[in-house]
Amino acid sequence: MIKILAFAGSNSKDSINKQLAIYASGLIEKAEVTVLDLNDFELPIFSKHYEKSHGIPENAMSFLNYIKQSDGVVLSLAENNAAYSAVFKNLFDWMSRAEAKLFFGKPMLLMATSPGSRGGISVLTMAKERFPRHDAQVVADFSLPSFEVNFSNGEITNPDLDNELKGKVELLKEHL
Repeated sequence: MIKILAFAGSNSKDSINKQLAIYASGLIEKAEVTVLDLNDFELPIFSKHYEKSHGIPENAMSFLNYIKQSDGVVLSLAENNAAYSAVFKNLFDWMSRAEAKLFFGKPMLLMATSPGSRGGISVLTMAKERFPRHDAQVVADFSLPSFEVNFSNGEITNPDLDNELKGKVELLKEHL
């Protein structure tokens, strides 16, 4: 059975990006989906001094193991000030200290959503540039604008956007 890891680059308790990641990963038939919440992987703020005296935190290593054990990744990034959320950036920094190629060549559906009409496009653009340097195989990307207008009851309500995402999921499935 295919193992999919789904998560949001957010620590919001009601993360719209987590909702999108759950929806997208649920479109992959015959897959075992593991949904992670960054709140379950508390980490100190990254610093070389902390690393020198304490090593890499176990939660960063645990998250890396989830990536390593998956066949594919569905990630939806929250956008804060046109960049990654602080919680995701911190996790990313810690994991990259343990494994520079932290995505292990796994096929990835990379997404973002926001309440606004740009749908997190700035963070999505940043990640599409950065993640391949860390061995992510970004096979498709998707931006969902105006989350509250286009998503309800666990699914995308705009048929055009829903069909676009389903096409992106198909691309991911072809690479699994």
